[in-house]
Amino acid sequence: MSLDALITHHLTGASACPPPPSGCALVLMGGGARTAYQAGVLKALATMLTHWGEGVNDGNGTFPFRWLFGTSAGALNAAFLGSRAGEGLQALSDLAMLWRELRSDSVYRLDTPGWVLSNRFLSGWTLARQVRRHHALLDTLPLVDTLHRAIRLPDLERALARGSLEVLGVTASSYTTGEHWTFCQTRPGHPVRPWQRPGRRADFQPVTIEHLMASCAIPFLFPAVPLWVNGRREYFGDGSMRQLSPLALAIHFGARKILSVGVGQPQRSGLVTGVVDTPTAGTIAGHAMASVFHDTLSADVEQVQRVSQTLAQLPPALAAALPYHPVRVLAIQPSLSLDELARTHISSLPAPTRKTLIGLGALETGHVDAGSGAALASYLLFEPSFVDALIGLGERDAWRQHDELKSFFSGPGSSSEYLPRQQVT
Repeated sequence: MSLDALITHHLTGASACPPPPSGCALVLMGGGARTAYQAGVLKALATMLTHWGEGVNDGNGTFPFRWLFGTSAGALNAAFLGSRAGEGLQALSDLAMLWRELRSDSVYRLDTPGWVLSNRFLSGWTLARQVRRHHALLDTLPLVDTLHRAIRLPDLERALARGSLEVLGVTASSYTTGEHWTFCQTRPGHPVRPWQRPGRRADFQPVTIEHLMASCAIPFLFPAVPLWVNGRREYFGDGSMRQLSPLALAIHFGARKILSVGVGQPQRSGLVTGVVDTPTAGTIAGHAMASVFHDTLSADVEQVQRVSQTLAQLPPALAAALPYHPVRVLAIQPSLSLDELARTHISSLPAPTRKTLIGLGALETGHVDAGSGAALASYLLFEPSFVDALIGLGERDAWRQHDELKSFFSGPGSSSEYLPRQQVT
């Protein structure tokens, strides 16, 4: 959030809708199979809210979020939660159950003849055939079926109509125009209107399975998804591309408190040991995926802190005259490397996928840089052993922040953190 953005917002007199007196926004980042970590965090949160009882989140077991925003696989999590909002805290636990029921073959399919072994030529031939057939390395039709069974869109509409939710927003990136889109489904009569900024825009329409598939269409791995926007068809891919300010949407909709769960990890340079060798195809693929899913959450939170510190130094009378309201942000991210965690579970990949990637040199697990190569696998490991490990890590990380979470859900937004009511950064 830059100073010129703040000045422009103030001078243009952008309309501000008063936010509800209470409520919390949930922002979920993307990362393929890695986003099972979010299910662990939310499962632990459900237990905490149940135990805290009166005085925290109204103490009645209601659904704790009024705004839901998701990117990539985080959009799938957000949509699932929105469709179960009527179940209260049970929705958070049900998300973990959904993830534990997943398998790779319920997300994607790699058509590989049984006689194809871990051979570079045969693996390349297999993937070339797959790309010709599906315009991507993997067939995601199984995920379409899974989402139709798991996400009850009519229940999402009812939750919005009852006012249990304010909005569900999912992001995707247009291959056609290069613009970053947010598709928002709001409660009836919501005062916020669609907007457009350079390279970014929001459109208000019912969220469908097609929107979710577009948001999680990992480049090269999953096929692009066509959506109708502005009266024409555009092709969309993963919303993590070009996402520079993940908290902006919640701020735009007037949320005073934002809980965000990312799937970033500790600095990868700390994982390098021994002699640095020539990078393998897996290392390069893992680095490319990390670039696509570059978690900008930490940078966005840091921007909030810098702006907050500046505003806190203003005279109280001047601060009160500015069009800002207090916003409190709590971000939770993995305490351990998900690359390293994935390396111990590579053998769980479906045999066709594992053998094909090994044949291409993308999973050279004996290589000195295998940790980086395992990063590619971490986005595709929708298997119980890895999912359970991620959910467990998410639960432990949430419990480590028990006191911060209790304070976050107990009181109003922090009086020392200010952001513009309508500014989209």
